[in-house]
Amino acid sequence: MSTRDLITVNGDRLWRSLMELAEIGAYDDERTGLRGVNRLALTDADAAGRRLVIGWMEQAGLAVRVDRMGNVYGRREGGDPGARPVLTGSHLDSVATAGAFDGCLGVLGGIEAIRTLNERGITTRHPLEVAIFTEEEGVRFGTDMLRSAVAAGRVSLEDAYALTDRDGVTLGAELARTGFDGPASERLDPPHAYVECHIEQGPVLANAGVEIGVVTGVQGISWQEVVIHGRAAHAGTTPTELRADAGLAAAQVVTNLRAMVDSGSYGELRATVGHLAVHPDLTNIVPARAELTVDLRNPDDGLMARAEEDLVAFLRTLEERQPGLSVTTRRMARTSHVPFDDGVRKVIAQAADDHGLAHLSLLSGAGHDAQEIAALCPTAMIFVRGEYDGISHNPREYSTPEACAHGIDVLATTLLRLAGHD
Repeated sequence: MSTRDLITVNGDRLWRSLMELAEIGAYDDERTGLRGVNRLALTDADAAGRRLVIGWMEQAGLAVRVDRMGNVYGRREGGDPGARPVLTGSHLDSVATAGAFDGCLGVLGGIEAIRTLNERGITTRHPLEVAIFTEEEGVRFGTDMLRSAVAAGRVSLEDAYALTDRDGVTLGAELARTGFDGPASERLDPPHAYVECHIEQGPVLANAGVEIGVVTGVQGISWQEVVIHGRAAHAGTTPTELRADAGLAAAQVVTNLRAMVDSGSYGELRATVGHLAVHPDLTNIVPARAELTVDLRNPDDGLMARAEEDLVAFLRTLEERQPGLSVTTRRMARTSHVPFDDGVRKVIAQAADDHGLAHLSLLSGAGHDAQEIAALCPTAMIFVRGEYDGISHNPREYSTPEACAHGIDVLATTLLRLAGHD
């Protein structure tokens, strides 16, 4: 190792970029009293954030291209024009109640790494690329890691274009409206390697007093939409035994999921009903319909499959308990446990050691674009410690300027070592 091989970025400049981007889509959150971020995929706020970051890519000398799924790639050429690129990046879209760091740190950190290499006059053998992936969160169009899934071939372009939000607007229409229906192919040629830096979104690193996480992989994720069809009736005159109450059935789904988790029969299962709505949503009417989403997570694919099967069986019992009730389901997303590449993980761990940063290995509980790109090339991730128990998808989401800078120091050093240099 030489000092030329060890990259320390400008942490103040990185922080300014994060804070400036956070003003796009910013709102005052009444529940926390904090400034939050709302940049749902392909909204005007998301488009504005993308344009700001594209400007920073171009200022850093990157050649920018946009593909047919709205993915943005900024490329820095290497010394070997035939070599495959080392790719980094993440996403800029957010949930409706986000903080400033989820996804953004990976994109802006990649740009900061490029700036630092430029300033030090370092030419890599492999090209370097920074990516902005479209609709990673999945909260608007119902499929997470969507763009990277199309890039890797798991989801077709046609299926992605046809996805709709809750207002019936298609993803394809929003790409065209925002001007991000680019000309480049939606399929990604396999890179040489992919490395993504991200906030942890959990408490493991903070509890261990460690700054850097070397991510071993991503657990399996299952998203389903469940619609329960009952029968509207008067709340005061309809006897309980004659009701087909969709609201009651929805509540039973929620409590059954928690019982499944608490049973311990499904390993490290996590289950969440993040969306629940009843219709007609009136005080004195028995709900005729309930719509809910079920998010299951498990690092064991076999136990995940068993949990899904048992959920289906439970939904059937709801129809038996209440005559007149029927249940339909729709698969929104399903990914298996994805292990990351040992070789790339070792490069990350060595970079952390060389920067004098304590690190530990951990599995990601959240989904990331890296799990899709892992189907194309050697892939791994770097986690940065968060404060306040690592809370995320919340305006309280926070990583310190020092933690962000240290994570991107590790990213930049890893990228340089993977890309090679004279």
